[in-house]
Amino acid sequence: MSIHTLTSYSTDLEQFSTYLQEFYEESDPGTANAVMIRSWMVQLSESGIANRSIRRKMSALKSFYRYLIKQGSIAGNPLTSIISPKISKRLPIYVEERAMAQLFRDTDFPEGFKGVRDHLIVTLFYETGIRLSELISLKEGSIERSRGMMKVLGKRNKERMVPISDVVLAQIDKYLDEKSKFPQAEGDFLLLSDSGKKLYPKFVQRKVNYYLGEVSTLEKRSPHVLRHTFATHMLNNGADLNAIKEILGHANLAATQVYTHNSIEKLKQVHRLTHPRG
Repeated sequence: MSIHTLTSYSTDLEQFSTYLQEFYEESDPGTANAVMIRSWMVQLSESGIANRSIRRKMSALKSFYRYLIKQGSIAGNPLTSIISPKISKRLPIYVEERAMAQLFRDTDFPEGFKGVRDHLIVTLFYETGIRLSELISLKEGSIERSRGMMKVLGKRNKERMVPISDVVLAQIDKYLDEKSKFPQAEGDFLLLSDSGKKLYPKFVQRKVNYYLGEVSTLEKRSPHVLRHTFATHMLNNGADLNAIKEILGHANLAATQVYTHNSIEKLKQVHRLTHPRG
């Protein structure tokens, strides 16, 4: 699992352990029963915790108890009779095509290394759909110019090849030319911070938030929104769903199918705006 998943699960288990101690004077989560777990769910809900977050916490508990069963510490899983709360499906947030076109057409990126790098960061997110962690881990050797491909290290260290256009390759070459003038460059990572070190998540998030803010009023302006934008624009322009799945690095098609809802919503909007009786 990713470091983010491990951190979240650890936090969930610590919260559950604290709850057991406070309300049941029970220090061992392994001895909890269904009544205790159900009461924790109720307490979370009454505290204003969203159903999506509660389901995540139940997922953490399920993994924990499966582990205890595997270790022979308990005989049965107390979550067997517990049903997690339902959640409503949220459509992925994305930036409109005209806004992205405006960003690349009208935005004044700074001169020199910083501006070319910022431009490349936004370009890679939008034109390849890669994740934040995947962008940060890119190396100069990840680019295969002869094939027009880029090697990406995804979740669970799974590698995949992502196509890149001549426009992106030209942008990479322009960036590398500026990078070669950077005396503090560290390691072989493709993209570097202002001080010449490997990028870190907060740095990239701030950059993306700033540039998307120049063309969009979306409340959430993150690298993941650009990933959603990539997939939605591809689908809206006729891309095959399985092809998008492979490029995004999804483990199954179900994760990719969420973008079809955006396309359906777009068709409905077009119908409402253009049909005489819409």
